[in-house]
Amino acid sequence: MKYRVGIGYDVHQLKQDCPFYLGGIRIESPFGAIGHSDADVLIHAIIDSLLGAASLRDIGYLYPDTNKEFKGIDSKILLKDTIEKVREKGFKIENIDTIICLQSPKISSYIPQMQETLSKVLDIDLEDINIKATTTEHLGFVGKKEGVAAHSVCLLSRD
Repeated sequence: MKYRVGIGYDVHQLKQDCPFYLGGIRIESPFGAIGHSDADVLIHAIIDSLLGAASLRDIGYLYPDTNKEFKGIDSKILLKDTIEKVREKGFKIENIDTIICLQSPKISSYIPQMQETLSKVLDIDLEDINIKATTTEHLGFVGKKEGVAAHSVCLLSRD
């Protein structure tokens, strides 16, 4: 059995009166993340960790923000495509562990719904995807509510 670890990180700016998608669901908030796609920072970090572990480069390479096809796209579609590419290389997801860095709003009540959504998209057991949330104690761009960040680590296996 061969194991591969991948890490992912993503950041998006926050803006008033924009929809806020996180972990494949819409979060109630007076501000949301902006980007070329739906700006789902958690899914983007997960995609990068999966691509890294499978040696498939990164999200910007496969789904560039210069491509009109990806303008406003639901990040779950990109995640489904990513997992197909990972599986084509013979890999299986063992687990994914993530952290969302966000000062506000508090999102702990949304985490079970995010896990459920992502486990379905990834076709993995609920217990194989973990989502944590933290603030930065009012420090930096996250603490000033200017942006949101996410980190992801995944473990893939292949016979």
